[in-house]
Amino acid sequence: MSSLPPFTVFDVETTGLDPRRGHKIIEIAGVRIEGGKILEPHFASLVNPERPIPPEAAQINKIRSEDVREAPTIDHVLPDFLSFATGSILVAHNAEFDMGFLRIEKELCWGYVDLPECLCTMRLSQSIFPREFRHSLDVVGLRVGLTLPADRHRALPDVLLTAQALLKMIEKGNIASLEDLRCKASLLQPATR
Repeated sequence: MSSLPPFTVFDVETTGLDPRRGHKIIEIAGVRIEGGKILEPHFASLVNPERPIPPEAAQINKIRSEDVREAPTIDHVLPDFLSFATGSILVAHNAEFDMGFLRIEKELCWGYVDLPECLCTMRLSQSIFPREFRHSLDVVGLRVGLTLPADRHRALPDVLLTAQALLKMIEKGNIASLEDLRCKASLLQPATR
């Protein structure tokens, strides 16, 4: 694990599934992993999407419009999150979803800004457990022996579960180098299942 770089495992909660259709981030959280350890402090912030949160989104993540009314907007939260992640590689479960929101939001905030490289624990699970059909975060967490948090579908509990699953899969997959991890978890490879 010592040859692996620092990681920032992150998750976003949103008003819907497609940022190209105007859906917005309403919560973002991250934890750093260095030397195989999850570090404190964590990053967590609600985000005011400047629009109502649809009931179907609130039903999943339990975040309501009144919860984010006084929260900062994404143009204030995203720079703080990227500062928290400085010098690390991003990691998310089903990372294409989360990165899709980050890409759209950063373009709306500032235009061209480089985002860090991002690896995907869902793809890592597909590589390490190729005979398994399901790779949702709940399934992966249980598969590697973790207890699921009661408040799933909130950003920080999901991030902590993802970070623990990442460490377990790195160990189970005997991953000793960043190149090996990239090979198994990169967003550049085609998705399966």
